[in-house]
Amino acid sequence: MERKLKWRLESTGSEILYDDDDIIVLDKPANLLVLPDRYRHHLPNLLSILTEELGKIFIVHRLDKETSGVVLFAKTAEAHASLNEQFEGRLVEKLYVGIASGEVPGERGRIDVPLSESHIPGVMRVDRKSGKASVTEYQVLERFHGYSFLELRPRSGRMHQIRVHLKSIGVPLVGDKIYGEGKPFFLSSVKPSYRSSGEEKPLLDRTALHAFAISFDHPRTGERSNHSAGLPKDMNSVLRYLRKFRG
Repeated sequence: MERKLKWRLESTGSEILYDDDDIIVLDKPANLLVLPDRYRHHLPNLLSILTEELGKIFIVHRLDKETSGVVLFAKTAEAHASLNEQFEGRLVEKLYVGIASGEVPGERGRIDVPLSESHIPGVMRVDRKSGKASVTEYQVLERFHGYSFLELRPRSGRMHQIRVHLKSIGVPLVGDKIYGEGKPFFLSSVKPSYRSSGEEKPLLDRTALHAFAISFDHPRTGERSNHSAGLPKDMNSVLRYLRKFRG
């Protein structure tokens, strides 16, 4: 069963980072669902694969379809309850990295802006009057002309929080189709005198956000458990050319 699970996950581009009797931690690629799609049940998703191979699996937290990186599942009700308590008590540390359009003010900052769901289902908005408290801390890792590479730490767990918060300060994530311009990132957009021999393919065609690391107390041992996933190829490519042409 373990071999088949590994094979099925690898066929989606996913990787097992850690696995024991209580939890499983995966590195999810971009454009793969964590949960089944509400209307298109045939689309591949991690929960269905894990359930079919392991039995009952519990969702601990979610990543947007386009977001790559670390995602955690619980295998038992006890582990699920423990991790939920840690999330509610803000004992779980999540670290993201993202490439934003625009230059963020200062080297680090704190976005403390309440959010609520808009009239469009699945789309969030800034709501200073009746929104739920939402905080994201950021640090600039690298600056470029017109772009910023950021470390992002959400201190609350609202849907699309990082994406909405960055939009609220004028620096939406590259490729974000809901809260930004949604345009793919092409080499021609940053390389002077770019010449193409044919149709240019984008270096990145999704929201430039990656769940880099997660840290929590293991639900059975109580020891701190730390897991990380390296930056995916598309974001690495964008950074490489930003360093070369917009550094």
